[in-house]
Amino acid sequence: MKKEKKIKIFLGLTYIIVIISFLWAFFDKFSLSEFTSFEFIKNNIDYFNQLKNKNFLIISLLFFIFTVLWVTLLLGFGSPILLLSGFIFGKWFGFIYAALGLSLGATLLYIFANYFLKDLVEEKFSKKFSNLNKKFKKNEFIFFVIYRFVGGIPFQIQNILPVLFNIKLKNYFFGSVLGMSPQIFVGVTLGAGINEIIQKNIEVPSLIDLLFSQEIYVPIIAFIILIIIGIIIKNIFYKN
Repeated sequence: MKKEKKIKIFLGLTYIIVIISFLWAFFDKFSLSEFTSFEFIKNNIDYFNQLKNKNFLIISLLFFIFTVLWVTLLLGFGSPILLLSGFIFGKWFGFIYAALGLSLGATLLYIFANYFLKDLVEEKFSKKFSNLNKKFKKNEFIFFVIYRFVGGIPFQIQNILPVLFNIKLKNYFFGSVLGMSPQIFVGVTLGAGINEIIQKNIEVPSLIDLLFSQEIYVPIIAFIILIIIGIIIKNIFYKN
């Protein structure tokens, strides 16, 4: 138990140090008023797009590594990665980078939890999710894909919870890619849509204009549909 507490303290301190360092470095160069200025964002998007096009492979690799570390070391949520990936790389490349990066990061976190946090995970969650053991034993890959698609559990916990079911690594990785793909695609599409809207408009658009923009309302509607489908499947999947 002492070892687990030390690991949690180390991870917590690492997370705080990295976040503070990033914020300090960022706001040392940019003020909050600049960052929230539409003109500032639009001008820097043009500059960044040029930079990205000239160094596409390097920026892609750096973003992929950042995504993996974001999930593995910083226990970050997936949503910011989806929006950022779509915003930077567009719908299709953004989807590929986000899907592979999030899945690999989650797999590495699963390996870490399996070796160092297994007793803690079993102590905290084994009773609550004991009914899922039989389901996973029937068809591990299919049910893990469903588990990923349904969601309803915080992303960090969702990544380590399969420790209870001893999921094979290949099933974990490919099941994550397949199961999270619908949500990832919707989130990335929304990020790409925000980029397009900023580039099309000289001035900041109104909230109504944003909501009625095809780049925004289509992924939002798709997201709502996914939630409804997820609730229906969840009621079947988690039924005793």
